[in-house]
Amino acid sequence: MKRGIFALFALVLVTSLISACGAAPQQEQAAPAAEPIVIGVPTALGSIEGADALRAVEMAVEEINAAGGVSVGDEKRPFKVVSIDTREHEAGIPVHDALAAVEKLILEEEPDAIVVGAFRSEVLMASMDLISEHKIPYITSIAMTPAFQQKITEDYDSYKYLFRNSNNAIFFTGYIIQTMNYLGQEFGFNKVYILYQDVLWATGTANGVEGWLNENGWEVVGKDAYPIGATDFSSSLTKAGEAGVQVIVPIFDMPESGILLKDARNMQPPALITGFISPAASASAWDTFEGELDGMVTFSVEVGPVPVQAVPKSVEFNTRYGEKYGADLQSKLSGHGPAPAYDSVYILADAIERAGTLDPDALVTALEATDLEGAVGRIKFSEDHQVIYGTDPKEGALGVAFQWVDGKRIPVFPEAAAEGKIALPEGLQ
Repeated sequence: MKRGIFALFALVLVTSLISACGAAPQQEQAAPAAEPIVIGVPTALGSIEGADALRAVEMAVEEINAAGGVSVGDEKRPFKVVSIDTREHEAGIPVHDALAAVEKLILEEEPDAIVVGAFRSEVLMASMDLISEHKIPYITSIAMTPAFQQKITEDYDSYKYLFRNSNNAIFFTGYIIQTMNYLGQEFGFNKVYILYQDVLWATGTANGVEGWLNENGWEVVGKDAYPIGATDFSSSLTKAGEAGVQVIVPIFDMPESGILLKDARNMQPPALITGFISPAASASAWDTFEGELDGMVTFSVEVGPVPVQAVPKSVEFNTRYGEKYGADLQSKLSGHGPAPAYDSVYILADAIERAGTLDPDALVTALEATDLEGAVGRIKFSEDHQVIYGTDPKEGALGVAFQWVDGKRIPVFPEAAAEGKIALPEGLQ
């Protein structure tokens, strides 16, 4: 009897196990997760701009994935971000080392596209052959040299995979020139001193500004280059003060350039500082420099980090960044890179959906036809794969000059984005 009961129990147990085992595959038959579209971000992650840009990319990816992902033909697929630090912003890091980092990301992660990309123009130019070899759609958002566009124009078939949606040195030079033209017409200024960082983009910008000033009645009293890592700008400021210049034009993106503001405050040359110092662009810079940048006119190379009402999506970007990363990181948003980095993900998603494929050549054709409203304004690529920047956000992307006044950043140029007028320091009134 006991044997019969045991046998019956064993039969029930085996039947239950068989049923359980048979049920498992049914649960596993749910649709598998779609293969992600891999976006590579090789850049100087230790720099202000690089770190902000990566966060902006991750925010855009999160938004797109939360909305269901990207349509590739009939399939919805999510984005996935992979990154690597090229360290190219550091003094003494050779271009070769940065390229090695880019190649490592390409070979190990096999990205379908790359965004943000090179921090230094020298690295951007050196990496173009590598990107061309692997045929990876590439949207760079920081490095600014116009030589990038020239190379695409001269050998389109080789370099057609590369695009830039950030500002470039030519457009940025135009913003500085137009601001200087306003200062000359409005206040009668005609003497200037230029200080710039000895790197490709800043050198080109300084030369362009100097050429225009010389041709338009300005006296360029001095023009001094400083290597990456320089920390003493007093000699230039002394000469500028002795010459009685009305405007000092700094052009720097290195963190150490903030010391120039401290030197200027200590020496107090009676001049309006009007140019670009990367550490002075963020909302937190007022506290960082203890108010020493009061009255300075500087630039957000692209709108977004400085939100302007004329570009509603710049306000949306800035607000969302604060909601995701907190008020502290929002206040530290750099003036160059993060908004184009954010837009680059949407540019890529739009191109993929219109192309219906991840085929690189099809994506190139789709990217060339881009026409979007982004955090930087209207986004359209010219024939040389550069997003067009101008003074009307309805027609193109936008950079903005703003003045620090009592701890606030007041947009003053271009007119379409201006929310106030330039105020002169006491010595020039």
